[in-house]
Amino acid sequence: MSDPLNSPASAFGKSPDGCPSLSLTLWADAWLRGSAAPDDVIDAMAPWAPMHLVTAADEASARATGTPWPAVEDQAVPTLLRILRESRGRTRTSVAHLTLALPVPGDVRGLPVGSALAREATAAGEALVVHTGTDHTLPGPAGIVGIVPVVEGPDVLRWVVHVQGGDIAALPTTAAPLGEAEYAMRTAVRDAAETLTRLGTPESSDATGDPRTVVADLMARAGVHRYPDDLPERALRVLDSAAHVAAILTVAGGNATGGHPGAPQREQALRPLWDSVRDARLSAVAAGLQQPGTGGYGAAS
Repeated sequence: MSDPLNSPASAFGKSPDGCPSLSLTLWADAWLRGSAAPDDVIDAMAPWAPMHLVTAADEASARATGTPWPAVEDQAVPTLLRILRESRGRTRTSVAHLTLALPVPGDVRGLPVGSALAREATAAGEALVVHTGTDHTLPGPAGIVGIVPVVEGPDVLRWVVHVQGGDIAALPTTAAPLGEAEYAMRTAVRDAAETLTRLGTPESSDATGDPRTVVADLMARAGVHRYPDDLPERALRVLDSAAHVAAILTVAGGNATGGHPGAPQREQALRPLWDSVRDARLSAVAAGLQQPGTGGYGAAS
């Protein structure tokens, strides 16, 4: 049974809320540019879980980042900001190397193919990634630091820090232009609504009442997550539209991955629209990462 309003927290990748990595990417970038204070980042991440823990993925990652392993540390967000600032410093370039990954099976663009990071990020559906370039302190010719949120319960997110080298996935990493993404989302809202009308709500869903009311409730829940004040208005519109499409698809899908009759067909019908949501979120975040810095807070001196 599946209640769209109480779906498992591990399904962030297919959620109207977006995902913790998306929030952390935008807010950490704002801090690195000097546009947000550390407390702003902490406050923005709080709605995802009351408790945030951090640990390294392995001993090598722990040594490279100063992150505990195999133990965990609470107050994760300040530690993650430190790691991101230090990792960004290794590139000797700008914060443009901070990126969001939303991998799915068969498409792990921006992640080392076959790595533990790619596997864990694909299982989570997300990761925050810093491409560090050539660095002799990192394994392989092209090192990256990847941070993956893992759900440990209804109130706990554990952030796992990977330091990884190897071949970066050859699939394109350039997000679609924001205008193209905005148009795609306008089309996707209509297509998602038509799909919900055609498929209806799955019999296995616990949702009751008018599907439009459930969609509105999901949208309201997604609204608790804030974005930096200097996020471009068009990027914000794209993220809001992506949340709208995701809410409709959540209601239409129910537990489309379950074993009830018709689940595979339902999942297949919804997959292209979920891909549109994913691409739109990547475009919006890419646009947000292009904002100029102010020289305060986390900005490099």
